[in-house]
Amino acid sequence: MAALKRKAVTDERPVKKAKAEDKRTPKTHDGKKDAQKAVVKSVLQAEDRSFPRGGGSVLTPIERKQIRAQADRDVLFEAETGQKAPGLEDEEAQLFSEDEKPAKVVKKKEFKGKKDGKVKVEGSGIKIQGLSYKTLVVGSQVLGYVSAITGKDIALALPNNLTGYVPITAISQTITSRLEHLLAADEAGQETEDVDLKQLFHIGQWLRATVTSTSSPSSSAEGGRDKRHISLTLSPQDVNGGLDAESVVVNSTIQASVRSVEDHGLVMDLGLSSSSSDVKGFVSKKELGAAHQLEKIQEGQVLLCLVTGKGSNGKVLKLSPDASRFSALGTGEKDTKAPVVNEAPVIDAFLPGTAVNILVVDSGAGGVAGKVMGMVEVSADIIHAGAAAWEGKDGKVVDLAAKYKIGSKVKGRIIWTLPGDDGARKVGVSLLEGALALPPPVGKLAENASPRQKAQAQGVEQGLALSSTVEEAKVVFVLPERGLFFSLPEGGRAFAHISQISDSRIDVLSSSAGKYELGSSHRVRIISYNPLDGLYYVSLKQSTLDQTYLRLEDLDVGEVVSGVVERLILGGKSGITGVLVKISEGVTGLVPEVHLSDAALQHPERKFREGVSVKARVLSVDLEKRHLRLTLKKSLISDDGAAIWKSYEGLEPGMEGKGTVVKTMSTGAVVQFFGGVRAWLPAAEMSEGFIEKPEEHFRVGQMINVHVVSVDAGREEMKVSCKTVETFSEEQVEAWEAVEGGQVVDGTVTEKGGESVMVDLENGLRGVVRLGHLADGAQAKAEGALKRVRVGQKMSELVVLGKLERSRQVLLSDKGSLVKAAKEKRLVRSFGDVKEGGKMVGFVRGVTDMGVFVEFGNGVVGLVPKSQVSAEMVGVPGFGLVKDQTVFAWVMSVDSVKERFVLSLREQSEDVGAEKKAKAVVIGGEVKMEMVVKAHVASVKATQLNVRLADGVQGRVDVSEVFDDWEGVGNTKAPLQRFKPNDELDVKVLGVHDARSHRFLPISHRQSKAPVFELSAKTSRVVDGSEDLLTLDTVKIGSTQVAFVNNHAEDCIWVNLSPNVRGRVALMDLSNDAGMLQKLEKSFPFGSALRVMVKNVDLATGRLDLTAKTGTEQVPLTLADVSAGQVLPGRVTKVSERGVTVQLSDSLAGPVPLVELSDDFEEVGLGRYNKNDIVRVCVVDVDLPNKRVWLSLRASKVLSSSLPVRDAQIGDIAQVKAGMLVRGFVKHVGDRGVIVALSGKVDALVKIADLSDKYVKDWKSLVEVDQLVTGRILAVDVDAKVVQLSLKASHVDEDYTPPQGINDLTVGTIITGKVRKVEEFGAFIDIDDTLPKLSGLCHRSEMAAKRVQDARKLYSEGDVVKAKVLSVDVKARKISLGLKATYFADIDNEDEEMEDDDSEGEGVELGDEEDDDDVSAIGGVEVEDERDVQSDDEDEQADEMDIDGDVPAKPTSGLKTAGFDWTGESFGAANGDVSDSEPDTAATKKRKNKKPEIKVDMTGDLDKYGPRSVSDFERQLLGQPNNSGLWIQYMAFQLQLSEIQKARDIAERALRTIHIRETEEKANIWIACMNLEVEYGDDERVEEIFKQACQVQDPLEMHEKLASIYIDSGKYGRADAIFERIVANKAFRASPDVWLNYATFLMGNMKDPARARSMLSRALQSIPKEKNRPLTAKFAGLEFHSSQGDPERGRTIFETLIEQWPTWSSGWDMWVDLERSRLSQITTADEKLEAKEQIRTLYERMTAQKMKKRRAKFVFKRWLEFEEKEGGPKTVERVKTLAKEFVERLQATGGDEMDE
Repeated sequence: MAALKRKAVTDERPVKKAKAEDKRTPKTHDGKKDAQKAVVKSVLQAEDRSFPRGGGSVLTPIERKQIRAQADRDVLFEAETGQKAPGLEDEEAQLFSEDEKPAKVVKKKEFKGKKDGKVKVEGSGIKIQGLSYKTLVVGSQVLGYVSAITGKDIALALPNNLTGYVPITAISQTITSRLEHLLAADEAGQETEDVDLKQLFHIGQWLRATVTSTSSPSSSAEGGRDKRHISLTLSPQDVNGGLDAESVVVNSTIQASVRSVEDHGLVMDLGLSSSSSDVKGFVSKKELGAAHQLEKIQEGQVLLCLVTGKGSNGKVLKLSPDASRFSALGTGEKDTKAPVVNEAPVIDAFLPGTAVNILVVDSGAGGVAGKVMGMVEVSADIIHAGAAAWEGKDGKVVDLAAKYKIGSKVKGRIIWTLPGDDGARKVGVSLLEGALALPPPVGKLAENASPRQKAQAQGVEQGLALSSTVEEAKVVFVLPERGLFFSLPEGGRAFAHISQISDSRIDVLSSSAGKYELGSSHRVRIISYNPLDGLYYVSLKQSTLDQTYLRLEDLDVGEVVSGVVERLILGGKSGITGVLVKISEGVTGLVPEVHLSDAALQHPERKFREGVSVKARVLSVDLEKRHLRLTLKKSLISDDGAAIWKSYEGLEPGMEGKGTVVKTMSTGAVVQFFGGVRAWLPAAEMSEGFIEKPEEHFRVGQMINVHVVSVDAGREEMKVSCKTVETFSEEQVEAWEAVEGGQVVDGTVTEKGGESVMVDLENGLRGVVRLGHLADGAQAKAEGALKRVRVGQKMSELVVLGKLERSRQVLLSDKGSLVKAAKEKRLVRSFGDVKEGGKMVGFVRGVTDMGVFVEFGNGVVGLVPKSQVSAEMVGVPGFGLVKDQTVFAWVMSVDSVKERFVLSLREQSEDVGAEKKAKAVVIGGEVKMEMVVKAHVASVKATQLNVRLADGVQGRVDVSEVFDDWEGVGNTKAPLQRFKPNDELDVKVLGVHDARSHRFLPISHRQSKAPVFELSAKTSRVVDGSEDLLTLDTVKIGSTQVAFVNNHAEDCIWVNLSPNVRGRVALMDLSNDAGMLQKLEKSFPFGSALRVMVKNVDLATGRLDLTAKTGTEQVPLTLADVSAGQVLPGRVTKVSERGVTVQLSDSLAGPVPLVELSDDFEEVGLGRYNKNDIVRVCVVDVDLPNKRVWLSLRASKVLSSSLPVRDAQIGDIAQVKAGMLVRGFVKHVGDRGVIVALSGKVDALVKIADLSDKYVKDWKSLVEVDQLVTGRILAVDVDAKVVQLSLKASHVDEDYTPPQGINDLTVGTIITGKVRKVEEFGAFIDIDDTLPKLSGLCHRSEMAAKRVQDARKLYSEGDVVKAKVLSVDVKARKISLGLKATYFADIDNEDEEMEDDDSEGEGVELGDEEDDDDVSAIGGVEVEDERDVQSDDEDEQADEMDIDGDVPAKPTSGLKTAGFDWTGESFGAANGDVSDSEPDTAATKKRKNKKPEIKVDMTGDLDKYGPRSVSDFERQLLGQPNNSGLWIQYMAFQLQLSEIQKARDIAERALRTIHIRETEEKANIWIACMNLEVEYGDDERVEEIFKQACQVQDPLEMHEKLASIYIDSGKYGRADAIFERIVANKAFRASPDVWLNYATFLMGNMKDPARARSMLSRALQSIPKEKNRPLTAKFAGLEFHSSQGDPERGRTIFETLIEQWPTWSSGWDMWVDLERSRLSQITTADEKLEAKEQIRTLYERMTAQKMKKRRAKFVFKRWLEFEEKEGGPKTVERVKTLAKEFVERLQATGGDEMDE
């Protein structure tokens, strides 16, 4: 019968076995009643459940089934036994009890009275129960152990193998406030620091928590079975039980949150009761412990603390969060050091986490029961009493009754408290060693922790891996109806629930017999571990043992697994968005659509049916989100040798791998690998060729082979490439290996970009010069140098900075300072070149807050700390430096081990390092002045010999101390070449060399231990004993000296006359050979000898000027020495936009204008010339009286006269003849005209009238200074030296067609024009292609066949029309025109005949419309003012006409975003494309023949069709440049041709062209741009255009327009975002219209009335108070207007307003109007009748108010109108009666008005 009884119960056994309720206990503890008593979240929860209407049941189908099964069981039991079926009090116990027998059958002592997990200990009256899901109720408090931390919550291990979760919003009030601030900042677009739970908590931390929910809210809302999800809170206000300060005792635990972090400790918020709200906690810095660091503590962080003391005033509690102090394990009962609470003022002070002394009342096999303070009843269940934790000598479990004797005292720690029905609490304690110790994690122990503390910490932590298998687990304790306890070989205890022992059902276990008896060993698999219980929870099921994967953690990324298709996820274009694959029980992975197959599947559902076995590879495992992603691509599964990129760590450039394209964009694609590894594939790296649209070449889901270009593991960024690594030829490989930093090379420019210049080097390699390396100095200089660079230009003397290995490019620099340093071998190329104290030149690599990184050759980088930056640069952003800027730095220190060095930008003494080094050397012998010693050459330099003296002392012989005279030099280019290393020579000691001043001092001035002696090898000193030393004061002007080149500067070279005398030779004093000067380093290398003459000596400044010219060359060149035609070398001293200044000598310089720079003016480029360049110039002319000289750099003058000359040189005005076509450069733009330079001496004047054939009001905009122009000579006055030039196209262009004049017009001519002004009697028309601009009059009688009364109804200003010339009066300058359609009938017939002829013939060649010569410029700017037409007779006015009129243009209307028409048709009326007088004709007229026509003159069709080609638009824009409608039509025309980029270009051109004053026209263009980008662009482009528009237009208007555009295009989400940005702006949200528009959008478009209504409260806080009332009324109006509104809600708002302002007439009128408008929309008769009554009631209330006479008249009039329309005779009569009564009352008062 028992079997039948169990069969009726559901087959699903819960994880925790449910026990029957004790019949003697009337109250249950299933959690429902407790939950209601503990927390009442809403008043709705307290309401009684309403009886279901219609007789429906409140039971679910499963409950009805279970009741039916229970009834069947009872019937069978009574039929077979004849006894009544046993009744259970609780319905839930009836349905879900799993007891095998009635309670009375159970006779074993240890299980007596055991119901629902509770054990009543005989004689104590205390029921022992463990914590379970059923007993856990809302309000329960538990001790937890942090087992996992995610981004959103914290997992706490609770007693009895339970797990609870703390959401991020339930930590503390401070953290919640931070989250709210973070959300608000995100909405406002601000950046704030996120809340990272891993910084607030750590694994192994002990916390106290309060239960807030025991089921998943999502499952309850869906109506399904509640999921077992325990939600907790850590907030001190919730977990401290509402204690006051007096109830908190020393040695108890309290949970606190950090209120503030101070230097000496933490101020803690305790969350005590309101009476103790001023009591705070304090944690001293010394009490933090090893687990916490003061600098990392955050406000709001929650800590479980031990109360170590109280302040003297009781307002401060001393706390310690150090878990190493929590241990309650002492040496004995009376141990006073252990933090154990013996007594407390209230029993509520005993909370989880607090250690207490327990008086044992009873103990047995079910657990231990006791009391604290003799009042608080506590119990420890079988697990926490330690029944299976200790073994006796015989191997059996120690008897709890013997271990915990009645009357003895033991230490325990409270681990949970449950609220009872009667208000009392049930308290659970743990007697386990781990719970008593509460040790910190092993990793958080102090360094000086004792061995016992380390053992305790290791005992709590998990030692065995989850999912691992233990082969020999020994049974040590058996609970017949609950499970088995095991002893594990590796140490520790384990428990297997009865449901986890076998795949078949087991009802009872036996400890003395059977398979699972005591001492038997079994193979088990670890499922979980609970540190509070100190137990591993294991399973003996064979299915669990055989299961490959138990958890997600068991899977490795990249592992190949097998599974079964569980189900398909429907959706997407292909119908399937993914496939769920079941790997094992409880482990299911998702295969995204892109990973279903290598090829795109048309019908994936056919291949992946449910139940099909598949083989997959793990793509990623997200343990935080519990997501598993798989791939079914065979290319990834079958390729076992492929690299698995699952982490950025270990990836290096050059590595190759396979990836999947997951997203394509216009700039590249995103490639996904394993794990979270993703990479960016730029479009430039997709292929060797240019890819314009990556989406056309790569598809989402495609597998590609890539190699790593760059990777940043810290930022998790990687860039990959599909390009094959470029291979070099053998010659290129050799050249590549030979290139090294510091070399100076030449190259040719092959490509010029915005940020760099590409150069082909002479050795076949490719180099790159970044923008910042084009020049020294400011960024503007580099940008100017970039403008001067031309493709094909040769760039010489580029210094190699390094090699870019990946791109195989050489990094170059054109900085003069770096080139100079490279030539002088001073450029740092390796770490070995860095010398302490040395001055080095480099460039900025990067700027950070800590300092500046300076780079040198070959990538050598040094750091300039912030402390070493000059004082004036510290306060400047970025220290005033930019990337690649040249800097000079001094080496402060060098770290040879780490190869690092520190620099300084502050001025330092040179060669400080050399001085320090010299101090480290000890001299071996005595050296005296004038001593002649033997020396051996150590090395030969260009300017000196380094020698070793006989005793090992170092010395140097300057090149000036080697030769006595010029004849002894020999090889002037390399004088010291004759010497070889180890040569012996006699030298004489002159003194000690001073490296700082490059001079030598007497030996008595020695300051270092290892000096370098200055020596002389001159024969006159060594042999003859001469003591004459050349000094600056002994040098005589005019004397000749032998000098040796020491250094090269920009404008001179430095030479040494002796070791102490240094002079300079200006470049122009070196030689008259320009070729030598242009190759200065080659012609005058370091160390080369020169015979020089002293020009000047300045002893005060120490300056010595020399010249190397000899004989007649020494005579300074003056103006009298030069003559025309002479070619001389010169030095460029200045380069400007007007030309180049060249210095010929110290006192002579001349300009080279633009016209003399080249023989072809188009090739004139100032970029080829730099300051201090040496050039050859030709003297064009000399003006001695005025002391002026004209120079030329023309190749035909400087090099050879046979070279081709395009622009001949004009030396004199006599060479200029009238009619010549010449070119020149604009020299000056004045008020009377333009001056053009034809040569250096000849200028030409261009009058304003000769600038253009058209009249242009702003004529100065046609030309600019230095512009190259072409013109024709009109007249030459040699005597007055005046040349008149014309730039008109009619004069310059041979094919120019001149505009017509009035004499060219004949009667019958068909012309096109634009209506300039319209009067009632006719229209004035500007005739196209006329100069001066001619205007004709078309009388209204000549406009149409029918009589026209008013011409203004047919035509408007700006209309483009075709007309016929009726008469021309040349003398009176009057033209009469006709617009009748009959005038053009013959022309139309001729066109049709021509069309017919063309259609009959074949092969007719048609010209392009844009190539017609007739579509030349029209319109122009009118010159003369309009003469008013003054005549009394209308017919006389019709005969007159005006010429050259100027009527102000009518402003066009702004662009409306609603219904934006990209076809351009909506702008026809505004632009005059279609005449208003013929709307029907223009719309219905059809073209008879769609074949191409031979176009003779298309201008006449503009009035009929409007502009239809690019030329049409361009022609009209010349006359209407400020017409935004025409520009937008032009954009629409391009969009029809799918030319989106051209439409963008037209918009940009329109913004540049439209006058700045035409703000409305510009606004229309900006709106059109936003329309264009919303329709055809992406979000980034829309944002860019939008920001630009906001900068130049009204930002609020642009915001509203963009929102309107998004609404019209159906993109409500983006429109919502724009509105949020509007109301977030302080400047915008003060406008009531902003809020009303937003609410209207939310109500009407978003269908979200709740959000719309919430706008009102926000608006009232933002707008001025005086506008609150009108805005509130408008919000009420929304309730009437919108389909989502509630009119009753609107009435409530109006009632509130009227109650506050009863005489507000506008409010009354608005309310009535809204009700009347609503009445017109009502269809049902009942509702209509009700609405009428409401309106009548409103009018009655209005008339009952005190009103003025005028107001009363208005109200009664409107009421009467309403009744006449909607009411009947009775209601009409009633209104009249009320009005009459009102008038009578008014008259009775004796006044004309009533008070309001």
